[in-house]
Amino acid sequence: MAKVTGLEGVVAAETDIGLVDGERGHLIYRGYWAKDLAVNYSFEEAAHLLWYGSLPDGRELAALQTRLRESRKLPEQVRLLLDALPKTLPMMGVLQAVVASLATEEEAVWPPKVSQAERLTALLIAIIAYRHRSLQGLAPIDPDPELDHAANYLYMLTGERPNPDHAKALTAYLILGMEHGMNASTFSGRVTLSTQSDLFAAVSAAIGTMKGPLHGGAPSEVIAMLEEIGTKDRAEAWMRNVLENGGRLMGFGHRIYKTKDPRAEALRIVTERLTGGDPSFELALHVEETAIRLLAEYKPGRRLYTNVEFFAAAVMMAIKLPTELFTPTFTAARTVGWTAHMLEQAGINRIFRPQSTYTGRMPVFGD
Repeated sequence: MAKVTGLEGVVAAETDIGLVDGERGHLIYRGYWAKDLAVNYSFEEAAHLLWYGSLPDGRELAALQTRLRESRKLPEQVRLLLDALPKTLPMMGVLQAVVASLATEEEAVWPPKVSQAERLTALLIAIIAYRHRSLQGLAPIDPDPELDHAANYLYMLTGERPNPDHAKALTAYLILGMEHGMNASTFSGRVTLSTQSDLFAAVSAAIGTMKGPLHGGAPSEVIAMLEEIGTKDRAEAWMRNVLENGGRLMGFGHRIYKTKDPRAEALRIVTERLTGGDPSFELALHVEETAIRLLAEYKPGRRLYTNVEFFAAAVMMAIKLPTELFTPTFTAARTVGWTAHMLEQAGINRIFRPQSTYTGRMPVFGD
């Protein structure tokens, strides 16, 4: 029997939440194309779909917006903890610690509740913004009740009401980051919850998995590549040099998607609307076109296309998000999907208990 390492190809659960089909380039959230949700719907609508199984009507949307708004203000005990954590602790470690601390005796209940998922999602952007401003020596910004989730995140980071186009681009990014099947962090969270641990412990475990560089990738390397290329006339020579020396073009290829990444397609549409005519975006489009042609030449048959990180870089550059906040922001988005999976796990729960193959020495048996 062939060895299966890393559980690759092993089905660990059935789910109604999302489908990732890398061969066809499909990403589906509960029967809807994720790219359509990103382009045409709000963060709150997509979150409602994942948590409750349907897009909200007007009444349901207004109620969810109210609950998120009421949960976005940081409790005093969370502020005290954030102030007490060492300044040298990276943001992902901060999120892991603070989320775990929310599991008070009252909150550490089984089964988990969707209201907990809502509160945690609302709190995460406030936690990131508070910590970021604190490290810069700036006063915290309370959320604005008139702004939606993505716009409030930008507002709490900067203290300025964001450009609506920037908020829309960030919304698309957050929606596309919500869910991606049984990835490492989602599996980690479901495994933790399957022991009947609480939702906060499970999300904390998922954050610990996300912060690993093999999973919680960020578009910072794409930004560095675009900045080094600099101009359209340098693009082909620069990329040929990288490929001829065995290097990798950042933002192209994906372990799962063997055709166009649907998340990249959606972000391309949103970013084009956002920055049409902007020189930096025109450079990104030219680099994408040139890179796909060169990859087909240098790596025939590999089916390497633009991945989500390439156009995520364009969005991050447009909204001027600091690089150290890329993975935490992705985490804030994925919390919606994580908690949807945890709620699903609780409904059909059986503890995960895989087997392993012993490869060590055996003791010497007596006669």
